Amino acid sequence: MGLIRRLKVTQRDLERAMLGVSLRHHIRNEDIRKRTKVTDIARRIAKLKWQWAGHIACRTDGRRGRKVLEWWPCTGRRSVGRPPTRWTDVLARVAGIRWMRDAQDRSLWRRLGEAYV
Repeated sequence: MGLIRRLKVTQRDLERAMLGVSLRHHIRNEDIRKRTKVTDIARRIAKLKWQWAGHIACRTDGRRGRKVLEWWPCTGRRSVGRPPTRWTDVLARVAGIRWMRDAQDRSLWRRLGEAYV
């Protein structure tokens, strides 16, 4: 989550620079966002991630993208502590454990995507 946070901070800084507003002016970020009409970077990233996952799940040509998403590591012993979150864990939390099957139905996938984003 540190990367998303840094991107959001950078985006707010750039929006303030576009408008020529400094932090000393005490203008809220929401007001600046309304003025610039720029989409939030975190929302855009989440939307693109969801669309890409749906695109990969619908592929049937056997390319690497789908194989990488279906791969499950089996290295033997697990490391101490909480396991790192995989890319698909976030999708499975929203769409369910069988998210690849649900991605085949475009209307269902779009509805789930609206909830995700």
